[in-house]
Amino acid sequence: MMLAILALLGGFVLLVWSADRFVDGAAVTAKYAGMPPLLIGMVIVGFGTSAPEMVVSAMAAMDGNPDLALGNALGSNIVNTGLILGVTALIAPIMVQSNIVRKELPLLLLIGLLFGYFIWDGSLTRVEAVLLLVGFFALVGWSIFSAMRGKNDALENDMEQELVTHAMPIKKAIFWLVIGLVLLIISSRVLVWGAVNIAHAFGVSDLIIGLTIVALGTSLPELAASIIAVRKGEHDIAIGNVVGSNMFNLLAVIGIAGVISPMQNLSADVLSRDWLVMMVMTVVLLMMAYGLRRPGRINRYEGAGLLLAFAAYNVWLVSSVIG
Repeated sequence: MMLAILALLGGFVLLVWSADRFVDGAAVTAKYAGMPPLLIGMVIVGFGTSAPEMVVSAMAAMDGNPDLALGNALGSNIVNTGLILGVTALIAPIMVQSNIVRKELPLLLLIGLLFGYFIWDGSLTRVEAVLLLVGFFALVGWSIFSAMRGKNDALENDMEQELVTHAMPIKKAIFWLVIGLVLLIISSRVLVWGAVNIAHAFGVSDLIIGLTIVALGTSLPELAASIIAVRKGEHDIAIGNVVGSNMFNLLAVIGIAGVISPMQNLSADVLSRDWLVMMVMTVVLLMMAYGLRRPGRINRYEGAGLLLAFAAYNVWLVSSVIG
């Protein structure tokens, strides 16, 4: 038991560190390859910050724990929206200026609805998982198209500042890209092993462990990135990281896990509790970002509201386990 706890904690620390190195290396390498800053922000950084969820869920599915993979993806989206944006908005209100981010939010809502339709019958087949992956590649294509046409977007300006901050020689960037990826895989394997053993020791389902401990751990890179970005005044990176990560989680993370191990006999709670909470938070976030009669932003009161919603959801999870 103690070994499993150490594996979980050590896996988290190594996962966060390696994900940070991987993203920095990938972003700088892409810059040397001539990729526009906006495209780096939308695709490379978006993919990189979701890499922990992707690798952890793939490992869980390969080990025959698809519920852990699903819980990790849905739980990460709830952590991203409720905890990360809530904490970030309390530090400094988040202004939403990027037109691309505004376009991504309705798309995130549609992707969430599609996923809900797929699991309506209590399962996610391999064909449905493949369709999610097709949607992921379509999203990447749309991101490239938007980045090429989104000159002078607020997100581009934020990303240019970030690339200057993380400048490094090309050899060093490639080194961190490779090392970060290798350690990401190793730490994910250790983390999944520890999480599964702890779940079994306490008689908690893989789904609940995925929704809570694992989801929180794999979302730490987004938390760090968003807090750092908003403190620098790069508001659109702060919210763009979350929105992009949430879309990647639903399409790529669940898609990869579902292809490896189709999900059968899903708990009814996945749809009536976890998916529903995720969708309500997405709708609320969309309303905040568009602003209705005021400029789009998430102020401190709204950030506190997101945090309270996240806390209430976790109380709901704990009560379901105790009950």
